[in-house]
Amino acid sequence: MSLIVFPAIDLKDGNVVRLSEGDMDSATIYGSDPVAQAMAFAEAGAQHLHMVDLDGAFAGQSVNGDVVRAVVAAFPGHVQLGGGVRDRAAIEGWFDAGVARLVIGTAALENPELVHDAARDFPGGIVVAVDAKDGMVATRGWADVSDVEVVDMARRFEDAGVAALLFTDVGRDGLLKGCNVQATVDLARTVDIPVIASGGVSGIADIHVLALHARDGIEGVITGRALYDGRLDLATAIAVADAA
Repeated sequence: MSLIVFPAIDLKDGNVVRLSEGDMDSATIYGSDPVAQAMAFAEAGAQHLHMVDLDGAFAGQSVNGDVVRAVVAAFPGHVQLGGGVRDRAAIEGWFDAGVARLVIGTAALENPELVHDAARDFPGGIVVAVDAKDGMVATRGWADVSDVEVVDMARRFEDAGVAALLFTDVGRDGLLKGCNVQATVDLARTVDIPVIASGGVSGIADIHVLALHARDGIEGVITGRALYDGRLDLATAIAVADAA
């Protein structure tokens, strides 16, 4: 089993940005052409792309939809999209547009039946975001923290047929502190659902360590700022992930 490396494109006002700990006021702009960025990732060997409509996550509906559709049309691999996907119409619309997987976070906590129905109707297409602040689930673009523990949230979807859990340690996201490998592996070992690691990837060491845990249920890793800051070379990361 090889680890999937998902380069990330986070969208704010149509630009490619990265946040620190989910703070919209801390956005660093890395480019104004998301399609060109997606194609650069493809040229480096990426077969999967993770996109987040940050504005949509706060608005509760798609805001950067035209940009996302342009990227989906251009990128030769699989696009995984999150941010503001909170109803059936949005789910159907994005699959019709060619998105390979949809990441559902806030709605998974508030309307789990939506996730169960979508996972049944779109096999392999639904990923549940489990975003953690001090072990509790954060929602609405990480602006709110619930009273639900991460493991309890994950277990609610064990029999739903979801493709994966996307686990993010919010306290590390965008800070290059290193991925919270232990918490990610612990979650993967606790539930019978593949887990995608996210938040804080700082360099090739994180990719290597996570790849060694692929057999524990770590399906992939999302990386953003480390790529944009030049701390991680995407082609090298994919080679390391494939070789583990």
